[in-house]
Amino acid sequence: MKKIMFYSQHFAGIGHLVRSSEIARQLAQYFEVQFIHGGQPVPGFQFPAGVHEIQLPGLRMEGPILKVVDPSQPLEKVKEERQAMLLAAFDRFRPDCLITEGFPFSKHTLRFELIPLLQHIEALGAPTKVVCCLRDIIMTQAMTEPIRAKKQAKTCQWINRYYDLVLYHSDAQLQRLEENFSLVDELLPEVFYTGYVTQAQVESATLSDGDWDCLNAPGASIVVSAGGGRHGYGLLRAIATLAPSLAQLIPHKIYAFAGPYLPEADFLNLQDLAAQSPNFILHRFTPQLMDYLKRADLSISLGGYNTTMNVLSTGVRSLIYPSPSEDQSGEQSLRARKLEKLGILTVLTEQDLSPDPLTRQILMTLIKPRKTHSFNLNGAQEAAIKLQGLLSPMSASNTETNHQQKVTSTRQSQRQRFIPPTHLSAELA
Repeated sequence: MKKIMFYSQHFAGIGHLVRSSEIARQLAQYFEVQFIHGGQPVPGFQFPAGVHEIQLPGLRMEGPILKVVDPSQPLEKVKEERQAMLLAAFDRFRPDCLITEGFPFSKHTLRFELIPLLQHIEALGAPTKVVCCLRDIIMTQAMTEPIRAKKQAKTCQWINRYYDLVLYHSDAQLQRLEENFSLVDELLPEVFYTGYVTQAQVESATLSDGDWDCLNAPGASIVVSAGGGRHGYGLLRAIATLAPSLAQLIPHKIYAFAGPYLPEADFLNLQDLAAQSPNFILHRFTPQLMDYLKRADLSISLGGYNTTMNVLSTGVRSLIYPSPSEDQSGEQSLRARKLEKLGILTVLTEQDLSPDPLTRQILMTLIKPRKTHSFNLNGAQEAAIKLQGLLSPMSASNTETNHQQKVTSTRQSQRQRFIPPTHLSAELA
């Protein structure tokens, strides 16, 4: 069995970790997978079965500043330790393929450990294929044009020297790489559009007692989620504040997920508000978010990649409030506004978080018909098939044919799921 080493680093939220682990889940069906990551731990997060996990000493970003998750450890010492661990892991595992998530299109902060690894592979003359996997939007909005041009030139140089393939987790119908990377025509390796990566429903996942009770409760439901939670307090507080008055207008339950990184003081404030609202059920985190969304009548959330793909996958009606963080708002706003123009979701502004306008948005969205789409949401599966072709070209053709039949069937079932339920329309009429 061919071996893949998958490197991923999440800095602020958990989106990169969630997306990368979903890709690793699919890869593990065909390859031996070693997953290396080094962000802040996520309590309750479940790694895919069959994937060997290696955790590097944790790093995080605070604005533009790189910091150690364990503040007792000096940054330079942690950087040296991580670099040594990466090189040692590669030499032990000797993978047929190395995947770097994001880098070198983004996360240049990590060049201290990734460039030495790429140079090591080059110096060994190892047959290891090197692949970049990249989400749909590269955040460059805050950069001046000279800095953007310099970073893109360096990215192009690294890709052309070290890499064999770019897996671009997007659908060209919605977002093309050249929209935020101007040197696409100068890239030598193939840029392969996999489609968007969505989370699979994990049949074997164990439900907590809380999840079991919520997922089996009768009646209408609204799901509120804030990703990692670091920037979600404003949205969560706005929903918790209007929950008592909303309960007087429509029968429902609100299931809110604050995220593992929401500061404890903010979480305690939300717990106080939840104690006053029987319709507002607050949780930190659940690995079963897709199950909640599949049965929900409405999703209200920030606009990260994974949350947005969950909305597209389940077909749930959606209100999206792009993250107020300067580091993330450009990416989330761009994607959400494009989908809003297609009638798939509604974008909330800061002004919409006041009780009266937010209540109006919720009530109007609940009676809207669900909108269909034709985006490719099979990004993890198609990435796995593409890598089979890269690493074992002769054995990939039959798998690809069978996979394409499954993709066609999946897309048809996705379209059939977008049937507007009528119970809330009747209640709100």
